[in-house]
Amino acid sequence: MTYRDIRVVGDPVLRTACDPITRITDGVRTLVADLLETVDEDGRAGLAANQIGVSLRAFSYNIEEIGLGYILNPRIVEVSEETQDGEEGCLSVPGLWYPRTRAAFARCVGTDLEGREVEIAGEGIVARLIEHEVGHLDGELYIDGLERTVRKRALRDIREKL
Repeated sequence: MTYRDIRVVGDPVLRTACDPITRITDGVRTLVADLLETVDEDGRAGLAANQIGVSLRAFSYNIEEIGLGYILNPRIVEVSEETQDGEEGCLSVPGLWYPRTRAAFARCVGTDLEGREVEIAGEGIVARLIEHEVGHLDGELYIDGLERTVRKRALRDIREKL
């Protein structure tokens, strides 16, 4: 296991949709170990593979509601029509938090290293985590979905601070 550096906004890997994992190799096992090691730090909720420079569909998570874990090839299969508002941040946009609307409930499915189906589902922070991390794997950043005036402020802050 290796603690990996986080890529920050401006790095093209963050804007590239990740490739599906088609075979479980030693490289994929190492990726999962690195994702778990890197997310296992206070204040870190989730980490997508492209945030550590690997363009494969995998993310790790570390939140009290569901513990420490990972999922390969996650896909969102359900979101509620009901929404939640809250401050959101990102390791790839360090130190900047903005209000972001997300679904109140989300569910995603994927697999583990043994090929067994894995499901992550929940409300609140779990729903926010699912949408945020799958967004990363699709080449998106949370700032993309900010309300227009907030997004404008976020982009200005990024230029000034990062």
